[in-house]
Order: sequence, then C-alpha cells, then structure tokens
Amino acid sequence: MTAPLIVLATAVMGTLSWLASLADSSGNLPHRIARAWSRILIWVSGLRVTVEGLERIDPKRSYVIASNHLSLMDTPLVLAYLPLQFRFLAKRSLFRVPFIGGHLKRAGHVAIPREDARGSLKAMAEAARMIQQRGVSALVFPEGGRSMGRLQEFKEGAAYIAIKAGVPLVPVAIQGTLEVLPMGSVTVRPGRVRMRIGEPIPTAGMRLPDRVALTAELRARVERMLAEDGPACEDSRVL
Repeated sequence: MTAPLIVLATAVMGTLSWLASLADSSGNLPHRIARAWSRILIWVSGLRVTVEGLERIDPKRSYVIASNHLSLMDTPLVLAYLPLQFRFLAKRSLFRVPFIGGHLKRAGHVAIPREDARGSLKAMAEAARMIQQRGVSALVFPEGGRSMGRLQEFKEGAAYIAIKAGVPLVPVAIQGTLEVLPMGSVTVRPGRVRMRIGEPIPTAGMRLPDRVALTAELRARVERMLAEDGPACEDSRVL
C-alpha cells in the first residue's frame, strides 16, 4: 500500500501546490503545502527520523542551508523538519519539465545552468537578492549532485550566496536516506534516517574571496557531523 499512497499524496499535494503558486507569488503557501506533503511522505514510508540541533535555528532569521546529498529523500526530510521558509537551487533542466518547471519558477526556486559558469554566477546572485528582499532562506547541496555515500568535494556556491546575502551558513549532515531510497529506485523503504544541524557559521564582514576558506570550513563541519556516532533522541514526530 505504501507506493500507491505516496503517488496519491504526491498527485494531490502537487496539484494544490501548483494552484497555490498561481495565487501566491511569494512562494510561501506552496512551501507550506510542500512541507505538509513531506510530512505525509515520511509518515507513510515508515521512516524513523532523528533530528539534532534544531535549537540552533531561529525561524525568524534567514540562512543558507548547506547539506550533503545522498538521495531524493533529502529534500523532503529538510522540508519536513526545518522550520524555515526556504527556496532551493536546482539544475535548470528541471525547470524545463512541463508542469513541474512552471511551478518551480512561480514558487521562487532558482534554476542553476551548471554548464554555463556566467549563468550560474548570475543565478547565485539572484538567490542572494531573494534572501535579502524576501527574508527567506536557501537550500543548497554543495556537492553538486547526489553522492553514493562518500562525501564529495564542495562547490563554492553556498558560501558565495551566504556571503553575498550577508546571512549565516548552516551545515547539515544527513544519514540513512540512501538506504531508504537508493539512487535509481522509486520505492521508499522503511528505515532510520538522521539529520544533524550544525552551528551556523557567521558571514558578517566576509568578502567574496573568503568563499574558498568558508567552503573548506563548511565541508569539514559536515564531515565531522557525519562521523559522529553519539546517542540521540529518536523523534518519530514530524515537526
């Protein structure tokens, strides 16, 4: 029954989100609907979720959230548990998909043309302006794509946006999503996943050339959190 329920929930909530994107140019209502969909998806899939570090996030502030990327389940996990209005950066090809592309654009998400360095820089500057003008946050996967469980080198985009927008950079470490939704699979398996939220890294006073060192610090913090095995309180509720 899990797969049909996920398909039904995705169809219903996706349609509601698309309709909301027509009425709400801020993208806030589509985000709330997407968060509700994520909660349903996690519940229906039987995932046991552990979240650490939520106390480090101020829902009234804006951030650039930077996470490792294992699975398509990562975005729903962040959506469900981070109490922030955020928009994500995604490859431009997604914005060309009928129905989905228009929805993403109207909801305020940012297309990244990976094959075009100048276009990518322009998109990152657009993301920084969005953070400043709308008071939202941005979600970036700095590895540039899904890994196979081994942390890859980080691209500098997350650090660039955070410095440009003048907001803290939040390291996030996700574990377990590759096992519940492997690459190439369309079936979500019940299992345990964990999301660790690190201490936000201030960017006040930083200049764009500092993004190299900031990126290195970001990756080091994510790597350390992935290596931690300490006890944690399981939270099966979706916040």
